Amino acid sequence: MFNPSRDQVRQFFFDVWAKYRAGQPLTGAELPALDAVLAHPEYHDLLDQPDRYIERDYQPESGETNPFLHLSIHLAISEQLSVDQPPGIRDRYQRLLKQHGDAMEAQHAVMDCLAEMIWQVQRYQTAFDSAAYLRCLDLKLGET
Repeated sequence: MFNPSRDQVRQFFFDVWAKYRAGQPLTGAELPALDAVLAHPEYHDLLDQPDRYIERDYQPESGETNPFLHLSIHLAISEQLSVDQPPGIRDRYQRLLKQHGDAMEAQHAVMDCLAEMIWQVQRYQTAFDSAAYLRCLDLKLGET
């Protein structure tokens, strides 16, 4: 999926959940997507109702989490870890995993940094700063 629309991303997660529930095999990006979905049972009811949620708007200003964005960031982190890009993220994640003792907690720590970097790219119209991303992770690890 390169530059998918909002509805395509949402449909992807609806389809992954439906295939899983039907016992159908999953392949490629569906596998880490399912891992993220299974780790978030609070989204299961939503994923059972695509007609109700495919077009729903979420208001982050009011503290509302967009579950599709959240799951998508998990998927992005999974991809980053699989190819160690930016170089060093895999090592930092492994140390966060050891520190937190839970894969989702470690991914949520990474997610905090990735979300901050994405926000900066959008706000300041700049390129993604891999060094700043890794520094953020180092701060999460208690390193400077």
